[in-house]
Amino acid sequence: MSGSCAAVEEKAGSRQRLQMKVNEYKENQDMSSVSLMSLQKTVLEKTVKVCLVPFSLSNYKSGQLKLPKSLLDNYSKNEVACKKYKKTEIKKACTRILTSKMEAPTSSKAESTLQKSSIDVHTENNQRQHKSTSDGDSDEDTTSSLDDFSELSPYERKRLKNISENANFFASLQLSESAARLREMIEKRQPPETKRKKPRKKENGTGCRRSMRLLNVDPLEVSLPVTPTQPTLVADENPLLPPGPLEMIPENRDDNSELFKEFLQTWAEVSKTSSKNIEKQLSSIKTYKANLSGMVISEDTVYKVTKGAILSMAFHPSEIKTLVAVGAQSGQVGLWDLTHQPKEDGVYVFQPHSQPVSCLYFSPANPAHMLSLSHDGTLRCGDISSAVFEEVYRNERSSLSSFDFLAEDASTFIVGHWDGSMSLVDRRTPGTSYEKLISSSLRKIRTVHVHPVQRQYFITAGLRDIHIYDIRSLTPSGSQPLISLTEHTKSIASAYFSPLTGNRIVTTSADCKLRFFDSSCISSQIPLLTTIRHNTINGRWVTEFRAVWDPKQEDCVIIGSRAHPRQVEVFHEMGEQVHSFLGGDCLVSVCSINAVHPTRYILAGGNSSGKIHVFMN
Repeated sequence: MSGSCAAVEEKAGSRQRLQMKVNEYKENQDMSSVSLMSLQKTVLEKTVKVCLVPFSLSNYKSGQLKLPKSLLDNYSKNEVACKKYKKTEIKKACTRILTSKMEAPTSSKAESTLQKSSIDVHTENNQRQHKSTSDGDSDEDTTSSLDDFSELSPYERKRLKNISENANFFASLQLSESAARLREMIEKRQPPETKRKKPRKKENGTGCRRSMRLLNVDPLEVSLPVTPTQPTLVADENPLLPPGPLEMIPENRDDNSELFKEFLQTWAEVSKTSSKNIEKQLSSIKTYKANLSGMVISEDTVYKVTKGAILSMAFHPSEIKTLVAVGAQSGQVGLWDLTHQPKEDGVYVFQPHSQPVSCLYFSPANPAHMLSLSHDGTLRCGDISSAVFEEVYRNERSSLSSFDFLAEDASTFIVGHWDGSMSLVDRRTPGTSYEKLISSSLRKIRTVHVHPVQRQYFITAGLRDIHIYDIRSLTPSGSQPLISLTEHTKSIASAYFSPLTGNRIVTTSADCKLRFFDSSCISSQIPLLTTIRHNTINGRWVTEFRAVWDPKQEDCVIIGSRAHPRQVEVFHEMGEQVHSFLGGDCLVSVCSINAVHPTRYILAGGNSSGKIHVFMN
């Protein structure tokens, strides 16, 4: 009897310790923000009142926690309901609860200690139950097993019951078996992968016909003769015109027309009268401004003469009639008689060159001669009286860029090449070759201009530098410049001496500046006088800007402008803007190439489409 009493007391103690661990775990669940009310509402769908005892883990010691008697008395009446459940169902439910709690991650050290103690108590009870005698009757076993959970609250009992019922319900659905059957059905419905069968090759049949030429096989085992490879000739877009003189045949008119014959006869007579030397006098700047203000443009003085862009322009020195000549990018040379009406009848276009005409002058000795230089390597003289373009100089190895007269009688020339070399040409020598070919340190030469008084000096504009040479010291092996102007930071478009005295030099550069130099004393250095800010950026479709001197007022230059409205500007050498030529609706494009009549107040500007705009009194 004493042994059985000790066993009963030991069981009662273990039950009390288990209840204490469960209550302790419940309070820890509340501390880790796990809501019991949400779980109770989800499972039971009823409102259950749960009384929790305040509890602190810091002061907790094993065996000191006891439930108040008031709670045990209130819920002792519900203990009879727990005996209705079978022993096996209650054990399974309790085992799942303890196992799930053991697998769940703990949020603190107190929770992990509680789980470990509850598992140890459960394991100890199982071991003791296995050690108990198996000869007891079933009633005693049932009573002892129910007594193990008699200390649980009604909420815990109801919860264990719901868990057991839900588990049985889901087990009755046999979801895993249904999923396995569906998986088998899906696998069965998938069609088997079919591979395309390759056709069998017929051993004795004829195959596809193939070209013997593509297989590099000689026909009937006979070798073909080797054909020599001939170089393909690429047609030149701009073939050179034949050497020698060319007839002056207008492209826009019939060469046998009476108008053209009258035109040639008229200009031959005008050239004779205009060859007299006229003394040039420099007027005051006030008078010059007044004369510029009287120059206007109209629809009758605007006309498209050539096909391509205008690259060069010159005025005939006649004071009776107005004749302007232009050189185009297409190789054309156009003449426009502004005194002839209607204006269409006064335009004549010729084709003496096959490439752009970059330089054009009337001969100072005989105005009936018009000299044109082209990139095709030819320099021709158009004689208006005889209607022939004679060939003065020809160089098919190098492209020509510019030229100027070394002598007043226009018998000798200095010619600049695009590769940086220069050549001396004498018209009195038979043939069309040069007298001397001089190499320079410049990589390119854009313009060449001779000093108007001291004709042994000439100036060349290169890419970044401007050189002044003495014609007397030139050698074919290589010549050093007398003076170099290195103030420019970008490419240079042009450089010209002043037309009367040559005491000034004006340069046009791509750095948007016009520079004036003092060349009154050509020595080792030439000082810079003035720098004018001017937009000279031409872009792709506009011809390069070039500032040119006005022969009537050699301290003023004329240059086109990109300003709106379109205009042509006149600047003084000291930087002052003297005048702006505005054309309204008659001037709506940029005139980058300009020319001024040597004695009359007439200005002509050419644009990149071949149109000429003339301002005159």
